[in-house]
Amino acid sequence: MCPVYHRMRSEAVRISTDRHLPEGGILSRVKLETVGGLVGAVLVGSCLATGVVCAADEVLTLAKQGNFYIGGKYVESNGDMPMVGQAFVQYQIPQRQTHRYPIVMVHGGSQTGSGWISTPDGRDGWATYFLRHGYAVYVVDQVARGRSAYIGDVYGPSRTQTREYAMQRFSTSEKYDLWPQAKYHTQWPGNAQPGDPAFDNYFASNVPSMDNRETQSKMNVDALAALLDRIGPSIVLVHSQSGQYGWPLAQARPALVKAIVAAEPSGPPVHDVVVPGAARFGMPFEKATTVEGTEIFRDDPRLKRYGLTDAPLVYTPAVTSESPLGFVQQDKAEAPDLVKCWRQKEPARKLVSVGDRPILYLAAEASFYAPYNHCTVGYLKQAGVEVSFVKLADIGLRGNGHMMMMEKNSDAIAQVIIEWLDKNVPATAGAAQ
Repeated sequence: MCPVYHRMRSEAVRISTDRHLPEGGILSRVKLETVGGLVGAVLVGSCLATGVVCAADEVLTLAKQGNFYIGGKYVESNGDMPMVGQAFVQYQIPQRQTHRYPIVMVHGGSQTGSGWISTPDGRDGWATYFLRHGYAVYVVDQVARGRSAYIGDVYGPSRTQTREYAMQRFSTSEKYDLWPQAKYHTQWPGNAQPGDPAFDNYFASNVPSMDNRETQSKMNVDALAALLDRIGPSIVLVHSQSGQYGWPLAQARPALVKAIVAAEPSGPPVHDVVVPGAARFGMPFEKATTVEGTEIFRDDPRLKRYGLTDAPLVYTPAVTSESPLGFVQQDKAEAPDLVKCWRQKEPARKLVSVGDRPILYLAAEASFYAPYNHCTVGYLKQAGVEVSFVKLADIGLRGNGHMMMMEKNSDAIAQVIIEWLDKNVPATAGAAQ
């Protein structure tokens, strides 16, 4: 049976699982054992299909779990005083906490923190995987996303991903073949089509998000900084759209960000890449800027003023209105299936504080990021930031798309992160707090 979660008092609770499923595989049985108290308000999770095997069967004992909101302020809006800028945080602390630093998990675009809890086909998600390996985890719903309320009068227009976009970019990219690496995709669970339980469960999780990316970034960085102020030094795990928060967060709280794990973080630098198919960020292929030497890739004409992000980043020498960053595009792509990267004009300015911690960059073989993951890594290195660049295919993990944490081999990818953290952020035993 897949993991189950409970609202409880502060007593430790052991959670065990049972693989037996009833006919149809939708409901599942639960075994609970409390330690020192009672469990209340039990919410039962379920696997999605007959024969699903969860990642782990051993008992998981939690010392504490709960949720809270972080950040936010009251503003006047249409005669009311709503709170805006707050982020929802769900936390779980294992009884056997073997790592001093918790992991803060920040989801990507049109998603919520639910994607870290379990996979669309009902297996343990990365949050549970890290719990089983002795990490406390803090799972965030971004500002104006999921359980962080969307206040339309303040946040403005929203944007979401269409079903066609989700199929083209995530579940069945191999069938659309919109970028050269798409044909290698094999890891989405189920048949990846509407009507399949795993796909439907994934697409049901899509939610609107702010259309104004600069405002969205600032509010989320502020909320994440407040979270670190509350919980202390942490490892920050970002994916896709939330990748743009990791760099300014490291600058805002340099002593509290102990490592950044970036699963294909927001990119590429300077100009987003546009391919045929459903528009990304509202930029259709026909309106994008053509790039000499390729018919596959075009550039979004909108500029990321700070290179990696729309939101301000601190460089040395300083970036000012009188002295903005200058950029140049490669004359030739490094391979026929890769884009021509944008970099800073030399002499390049250096990013302040970002490189003062270990950084892992994970790249998937078949993702729509595959043509330009190397561009983000190259930009960071040019700006003085060392990165451990791990191409999953190079270590035998083949066929992954951009939503690697939800795909069939998600546990194996999580283990790559665990082993990297063991080497670069050594565990220090500590009691749950």
